[in-house]
Amino acid sequence: MTRQMVMVGFLQAQNCTNYPFSWRHPEARVDATSPEYYQEIARVLEAGKFQVAFFDDRLAMPDRYGGDHTHTVENGIRCVKMDPLPVLMMMASATQHLGLGATCSTTYYEPFHIARMFATMDLMTKGRAAWNVVTSVNDGEAMNMGRDSAMAHDLRYDRADEFMEVVLGHWDTWEDGALLVDKESKRFADAAKVHRLDHAGPFFRSRGPFTVPRSQQGHPVIIQAGQSGRGRDFAARWGEVIFSTASNIAVGKASYTDLKAKTTAAGRNPDYMTICIPVLTVVAETRSEAEDKMALLETLTLEVDELSLLAEGLNVDFATKDLDAPMTREEIDGISGFQGLRDQVVRDSGKSNPSLRDFLRHSKRGRPEGAIVGGPKEVTDRLEELFVERVCDGFVVAASHIPGGYADFVRYVIPELQKRGLFHQDYKGLTLRENLGLPRPEIGVWKT
Repeated sequence: MTRQMVMVGFLQAQNCTNYPFSWRHPEARVDATSPEYYQEIARVLEAGKFQVAFFDDRLAMPDRYGGDHTHTVENGIRCVKMDPLPVLMMMASATQHLGLGATCSTTYYEPFHIARMFATMDLMTKGRAAWNVVTSVNDGEAMNMGRDSAMAHDLRYDRADEFMEVVLGHWDTWEDGALLVDKESKRFADAAKVHRLDHAGPFFRSRGPFTVPRSQQGHPVIIQAGQSGRGRDFAARWGEVIFSTASNIAVGKASYTDLKAKTTAAGRNPDYMTICIPVLTVVAETRSEAEDKMALLETLTLEVDELSLLAEGLNVDFATKDLDAPMTREEIDGISGFQGLRDQVVRDSGKSNPSLRDFLRHSKRGRPEGAIVGGPKEVTDRLEELFVERVCDGFVVAASHIPGGYADFVRYVIPELQKRGLFHQDYKGLTLRENLGLPRPEIGVWKT
C-alpha cells in the first residue's frame, strides 16, 4: 500500500491553543470553557479526515517565571486548564471516526486509575481512545500534588516503565470473548477468561481483577513524546504514535532513523510506530493573503508569553537573569525540565553555553516563528518534502486560533494532499487503530 500521512490535531483544554497569543486573535472564539467550542473543533477535524484529536495537558498553570501567577492570569498564558477527558467525551458525541487522545501523567496517577479511565473511554467511543503518556516535569505540578519538587528525570522514567507494565497488564486480564451475557444459562461472563494481575514491583503493587473488558480495538493507542535520551528509549519501548521534533531535514531524518532503530532493538515492529512532528501552517488562497495572516499573528505575541513558557518548560526561574548572559555549565546541567529541549537548543545554537535569548530564539516557545506560510501548493510542497524525506510519518497540526487555524488547513491543505495521494480520502474503519494502520494488540505481546 502507498504510504500516506497521519494527521493529529494538537489541542489543549484551556483558554488558548498551544500558542498563548491565540485568544487575542480577532477571529478567535472566546468560549473555550464551553462544550460547543470543542465540538466545533471536532467537526472540523473529522471533516478533514484527521486521524486523531490530541490534548496536551499539565497539572499547573505556568507560574515558574518570577515565582508568581499574576502575569499568567493577566495575559491569558494557559491559565485555564480543564481536565481533557470529559472534554474529549463531548467531542466524541459530535463525531464518529475521529480518534481522541488525552494526556495523563504516570507521576501523579495510579496505574489502575489510568487503566480504568482510558479503557472506559475506549468503550464509550467504540475504540477511538488514545493515552499520551507523560512523566511531568514542572515543580508547579508537584506542588499541586502535595510534593515539593518534580521527581528526578531518569527516576521518573524508571517509574513510568513499571507503570506501563501495570496498565497494559490490567488491559490484558480480560480475554476476548469473556463477556457472555447469556440470560438463558444465567452466565454473564466466563470467569476462566478474566484474570488477576497480582503485580508487585519496586514502585507499584496492583492486584486486580481489572473491571473493564477489552474494547473494539483491544486497548487504547499509546502516544509518547519523550525527547531526551531516556525519553526516546521509553518511546521506543512503548509508543505507537510518537511526537518528535525536527529543526531541519537533516536533524529530522537522523531522529526518525534513530527512533525506528530503537524500536527494532526493543523487539517491536518499527512499521507500527508512527512518528509525527509539530507544524504550524498559515495558509490562504494565495501566498499574499497568507503573509497578511502571518503579519497579524506576529503583532499578537508578547515577550512575557515566551519567557513564561520557557521557564515552565525548563523548570527554571530566570526572571532576574540577563537574557544575553551565557548560562553557566552548572545552570545548563541543572535544567530539570525538558532536557530534550535543552539539548536541541545547545545543538541548534552551536553553543555549549547558550544564553536565555538563545533559548528563546531556538525553542520558539510561544511564537509563530517557523510557521509554514503560503497558498495551498506552497504549504503542501513543504509537508510533502518532510514526509518523502522520512523526517516523519505525519504531522501534529497546531492552530494559530480557533476555529480558523484548523478550518484553513482543512479547506486549503487537505484537498491538495489528497489530490497528490499523500493523504487518505476517507477513514478506513471505525476504530483508531484501523485508521492508523495499527494491528489490534494480542494479549501479552508487550511482554516479549
